[in-house]
Amino acid sequence: MSLRDALRIPAAQITDEAVYRDRRRLLAALATSPALALAGCAEAEPPPPPKVAVTPAQAKAGFRTSEELTRLQDVTSYNNFYEFGTGKADPSRAAKTLRTSPWTVAVGGACAKPGQLSLDDLLKGHKPEERVYRLRCVEGWSMVIPWLGVPLGDVLKRFQPTSKAKYVAFTTLADPRQMPGIAYPALDWPYREGLRIDEAMNPLAILATGLYGKALPQQNGAPLRLIVPWKYGFKSIKSIVAITFVEKRPFTSWNDAQSSEYGFFSNVNPSVDHPRWSQKTERRIAGTASKLFAERIPTRLFNGYGEQVAGMYAGMNLKQWF
Repeated sequence: MSLRDALRIPAAQITDEAVYRDRRRLLAALATSPALALAGCAEAEPPPPPKVAVTPAQAKAGFRTSEELTRLQDVTSYNNFYEFGTGKADPSRAAKTLRTSPWTVAVGGACAKPGQLSLDDLLKGHKPEERVYRLRCVEGWSMVIPWLGVPLGDVLKRFQPTSKAKYVAFTTLADPRQMPGIAYPALDWPYREGLRIDEAMNPLAILATGLYGKALPQQNGAPLRLIVPWKYGFKSIKSIVAITFVEKRPFTSWNDAQSSEYGFFSNVNPSVDHPRWSQKTERRIAGTASKLFAERIPTRLFNGYGEQVAGMYAGMNLKQWF
């Protein structure tokens, strides 16, 4: 079965959002007045997104959270993807020009089995699984998203990284014919990101191929993006075309653009403020007809994934190595 066929399978434990909303509206109408089932009624404000059943093992591993999901329409319309414009709504309008098939990824550097692979071949043998993760943007807003993806470490091991592979570098497509934002020097294109090798091998890190049980939309980084939920969102590079094992810390786009504001590690840390705003709290995207943001909530160290990742940074000064 191809990757595209696999992505047609709904997420295991999350009802499709449209089905969920229709069911909830029907039940609410019947509970208010059985006659409405026959007479019909005006559309009410949709209920909040569902919470998700989470087993203790999933919660302990950090793979799922029972927090309220961000609405699909907000996940797909409030985006940072500067290759399609710097406004939050720009990617959902402009990214339709991105061609996601065929798609190839070049894997190379300090590994025994480099290659240029189609997306299907890159992910061959890895069945997409569902992970419900918090996403915290460095700008101070956050979401809760049900991703489909495969463990990054499992994919990387197939290429047999050598002892010189201390870091993993990632590169986004940079094609001005498909990406109108490339014409403007918002960043030094192509977009680049990187992880230390132990971070890349952490079980929480995934290569995402979908969300809400469907293939990734273009504006969310189709067809392949990185998800590292304990780091700020800009580390989760989109539309990946190259993965390279390197010995020295790689250049990364935001750190290169302004190193005093965007550290290489960029772990979520309420104790390290951005020079222009506090990181102690965040605004969860919880869009309704009247407002986009919910009330502010406290930000957690490592975005709440400290039990799974804190050991990688033992002895490090997290204010210096932010």
